[in-house]
Parts: sequence; C-alpha cells; structure tokens
Amino acid sequence: MKYKIVNRNTNATYFLNEEEKTNFFIKNKVQNYNEINLTKERAKRINKLLDVVAQLAIVGASILATLLYIQNY
Repeated sequence: MKYKIVNRNTNATYFLNEEEKTNFFIKNKVQNYNEINLTKERAKRINKLLDVVAQLAIVGASILATLLYIQNY
C-alpha cells in the first residue's frame, strides 16, 4: 500500500510505502502527521467512476429502447 503523510505543522508531504511508513513513525510522533492511504483513495475513485459508467449505460439503454419502440410503432 502507498501512503501520503503530511506534517500538520509545516505541511511537508511524504509519499511512503508500508515499510517506509513503519520506519518513519518509529522516528516521528504519529499525532504530528496526517496519514492518507492512497491505495484506498484510488479504489474509491475507481468505484465512483464505475458507478457513473453504470448509470450512463442504464440511461443509454432506456433511450435506445424508447427509440426502438417508437420506430416499430
């Protein structure tokens, strides 16, 4: 997993993997940093995109069905 670590006081940003994060927090206090799991954030973004694609597919299918119904009427 990949993490984005931001210092709350100085806004310094670090991009670390799991092992680097463990070693980083051995040397630094956890309460001084904001930790963001980039792997989970990416998964959430992809899921939102897939939801939009599914909704557009449903709308497109209903428009197509309506057009086919009108054409055959």
